[in-house]
Amino acid sequence: MEFEILGWPPDGPKLPLDHERFAYAGKFVMTNTGKAVAREDGGIVAAVAFNEDRTDDATLWLRYVTVAADRRGEGIGPRLLALVRDRALDRGYDRLRIAVNNPFAYEALYRVGFSFTGETTGIAELALAYPGPADDPDARAAAYRDGLDRFRERDLSAAEREFLDSRGERPPAPTADE
Repeated sequence: MEFEILGWPPDGPKLPLDHERFAYAGKFVMTNTGKAVAREDGGIVAAVAFNEDRTDDATLWLRYVTVAADRRGEGIGPRLLALVRDRALDRGYDRLRIAVNNPFAYEALYRVGFSFTGETTGIAELALAYPGPADDPDARAAAYRDGLDRFRERDLSAAEREFLDSRGERPPAPTADE
């Protein structure tokens, strides 16, 4: 598996993705966002689009994360997110943020060090940040559970409900890349 940053905002490349295989495929053809991909055997299996915050040039927003439908659950997303996180910090960004709308993305981001901020967006996405507001492991675990509880209050798919039901009190272990 190869992981690569293709470009940084505002000069990111167009990245045509198959809309039947990737969620948010249409968002990756915009050129004002940076892009990163995971490739295997020459084909893209995951992608991330990102841009600077409009009011804080030290903050990078991860806008869209997508993993090919047939490759979800393999840990590719967290590994790609770890690459973007590390390269963004190397470029001088102090903070990364993202808003997520499902528990799968929420846990993937938790695995690479993001924490729930307690905030939601106007469209009911949970806001996460790196570094997170909770540096203390107990506080970070409490923030993780708070986010899961917010998802539990929603009308969820059967797969999302099963995923949440399988999560106990302990947060998941971080990826090896954290």
